[in-house]
Amino acid sequence: MSKFLRYAFVLLALAGLGLRASHAQDVPIIAAASDLKFALEEVASKFKAETGHEVRLNFGSSGNFARQLQQGAPFEMFMSADEGFVLQLADTGKTVDRGALYAEGRIVLFVPANSSFKADAQLTDLRLALASGRIQKFAIANPEHAPYGRAAEQALKSQGLWDAMQPKLVLGENVSQAAQFATSGSSQGGIFAYSLALAPEVSKLGSYVLIPSEWHTPLRQRMVLMKNAGPLARDFYRYVQTAAARVIFRKYGFVLPGEAT
Repeated sequence: MSKFLRYAFVLLALAGLGLRASHAQDVPIIAAASDLKFALEEVASKFKAETGHEVRLNFGSSGNFARQLQQGAPFEMFMSADEGFVLQLADTGKTVDRGALYAEGRIVLFVPANSSFKADAQLTDLRLALASGRIQKFAIANPEHAPYGRAAEQALKSQGLWDAMQPKLVLGENVSQAAQFATSGSSQGGIFAYSLALAPEVSKLGSYVLIPSEWHTPLRQRMVLMKNAGPLARDFYRYVQTAAARVIFRKYGFVLPGEAT
């Protein structure tokens, strides 16, 4: 093979790598709160069916995502379970603007099928089970960085159960992991997002009741575009606010902006 041909092959190979890298960069990465897992996957699937474009969803705790974005993580859009994290990013100039409210979340008490207590809206049997030693482990998300964990802590404190519950707590890194702990039988129950409990693959594993919303501060969820957002991320941001997306969010128990709780 002549020097010219070897040089030509190298150029073609490099060009191919460049094309693949460019294609990968065209798919925006969205940082999304874990309570959105089932709802946002459905929204993204519908977006792809209607536009032919896809987004890459990365689920986790809102507090951890906010810290990563402050440090320059390359997400193009952030959907937080706590609007405070979005507003903090906006105040430091990391975002296009101050974003938009897209939903308000609720929490549930979930009890797996083989649990030692029953779910009731006033947490009566949970209180009795704690007093009688029927609970060894109870799952919530880590309140230090997960909004749903903080809401669970507030709800338990409002009912005078926090001090007795603390030695029993199993903390998930995010609300999705807390749901796994609560449904897998590794704990007697837990408190996590209503949107996860409504998913068929979760609801079949036990029973649940909504916890009164006045027992915790509202879980106002806000999304925002980051300064590096490209055209597809901006399209998806707009799509999340359409009637088609709102139908899906409502299906998973979210209260939507402009609608009553």
